[in-house]
Amino acid sequence: MNSRDGFESLIARAHALFDRLEQILPPPPVEPDWKAIAFRWRRSNGRGRLEAVAHPHKLRLTDLRDIDVQKARIKANTQQFVDGKPANNVLLTGARGTGKSSLVKALLNEYAKKGLRLIEVDRDDLTDLPDITDLIASRPERFIIYCDDLSFESGEPGYKALKSILDGSVSAVLDNVLIYATSNRRHLMPEYFSENREAKHVDGEVHPGEAIEEKVSLSERFGLWLSFYPFDQDAYLNIVNHWLKRFGLSAADIEAARSAALLWSLERGARSGRVAWQFARDWAGQHAARGK
Repeated sequence: MNSRDGFESLIARAHALFDRLEQILPPPPVEPDWKAIAFRWRRSNGRGRLEAVAHPHKLRLTDLRDIDVQKARIKANTQQFVDGKPANNVLLTGARGTGKSSLVKALLNEYAKKGLRLIEVDRDDLTDLPDITDLIASRPERFIIYCDDLSFESGEPGYKALKSILDGSVSAVLDNVLIYATSNRRHLMPEYFSENREAKHVDGEVHPGEAIEEKVSLSERFGLWLSFYPFDQDAYLNIVNHWLKRFGLSAADIEAARSAALLWSLERGARSGRVAWQFARDWAGQHAARGK
């Protein structure tokens, strides 16, 4: 084989190697569809991207009942944010099914025309928060990064990433980004009875131990706390009636559903907005009402 043949063979092998590498390497990043109002952060092949949500939830603030105080406070905070005024990160905590995540989704529909956008990020992907904020830092829209059902175990990497974004690390906190998170835990981490033994009494005051201080420190970085509580029977029935009306049932049909709605909640062992919504869908479907 002469030198020319050897060189051409080497080039052919190099091309074959490049072809194989192209199949292994992740594809180049795709520009997000900035016309969308809601996004999910997705990871594949070691790279994250903003994926537009084709069909965002159509919940309205008027659909959410018996959480008027929480609704008013988070609505005012979000209004300040879209107006370019100072606003706080928000932590929504409390009982399951009481409207925490629904409230965030309804805010998007309320303020989307004013430039509000929502990015949903899973807890396991919180380490990518610096990449997400770099991606949206120069955008004109106002972004809420939304973490649903947030909680941490000790030592999880997302914990420190979230703390850095909430307070700012070397980089300044962005004016066009807020964090809204929902959780069943007020302090976002499990708390153990043994940790109370670390507490000390100093001049008659109780000083929590280091473990508790560390857990409280994350939730304290949220400027606005909203607490949600289980519904009583009247509040539960009020929500049931609202959804049955939305599904097209008459006043007489709604009144006839009262006993069935109470039995449904007893069987589920809970009275919540989620349970009320599920009953209304079931009842409306059985009685041939047209859903809206």
